[in-house]
Amino acid sequence: MFATRFAPSPTGRLHKGHAFSALTARQAASEAGGRFVLRIEDIDPTRCKPAFEDGIYEDLQWLGLDWEHSVRRQSDHLDDYAGAVENLRQRGLVYRCFRTRKEILDTIGHAPHGAAEAVRPGPHPQDEEAELLRAGRPFAWRLSLDAARDTLGGAAWDSLSFFEEGQGPQGEIGRIKARPETAGDVVLARKDAGAAYHLAAVHDDALQGMTHIIRGVDLFEATHIQRLIQSLFGWPEPIYRHHRLLTSPDGRRYAKRDGSVTLQALREGGMTAEDLRAEIGF
Repeated sequence: MFATRFAPSPTGRLHKGHAFSALTARQAASEAGGRFVLRIEDIDPTRCKPAFEDGIYEDLQWLGLDWEHSVRRQSDHLDDYAGAVENLRQRGLVYRCFRTRKEILDTIGHAPHGAAEAVRPGPHPQDEEAELLRAGRPFAWRLSLDAARDTLGGAAWDSLSFFEEGQGPQGEIGRIKARPETAGDVVLARKDAGAAYHLAAVHDDALQGMTHIIRGVDLFEATHIQRLIQSLFGWPEPIYRHHRLLTSPDGRRYAKRDGSVTLQALREGGMTAEDLRAEIGF
């Protein structure tokens, strides 16, 4: 059965861009006679707040959306992600990384951006790692692309791909070759949490039977490394459908960090859900 999800992080109140993404996914599920799942991706203990989670439910209900119950809250399932990391550790696919972001950028001599941010620091020498462990230094678990390629084999690595039903930032559509090397040795478990975004998201997509990943085109590049993680675990390959991003009158996309007007503020200012739906094309 067709199944998709809306998976916000409770790090702030929802804005128009979130509304567009949630409505897009819900409409797709309705048209296919399928499932629509709400997932709360709250693995960041410093930025995620219960009040923002409550706001997500309030805003989505105001929009007239419904979803499957119960809602999976990732912070309730950190042991699941720790088990996945341990599986990779036993297979030699991850390594401890004690380096800070600043230390890594200082080493490579510049601060890369976007798809070029392919940080691959590699494991520490054994004696250095042992000393850092004795000193109690915090560390992250990074996925080793070299080990992943060796595990899959050259042919499987070269044939890794995903199917795009929407459109990538450069108009990409159809069967697309995955390029996990563009992400580098990504962090799968962070120093301050039991998991990082890529691992937790694809773990839950597989667990919850998501057949279609419908999300903004800003997450298109994440698909490359996520397809690799799915392949390493033997998890099903979903179909991807990336959609356009809403932009404000000044041409900037809506984003929490830019202080975009929230759905709460629009509602309190007198806008109805019907008015908002019409404004953004629903």
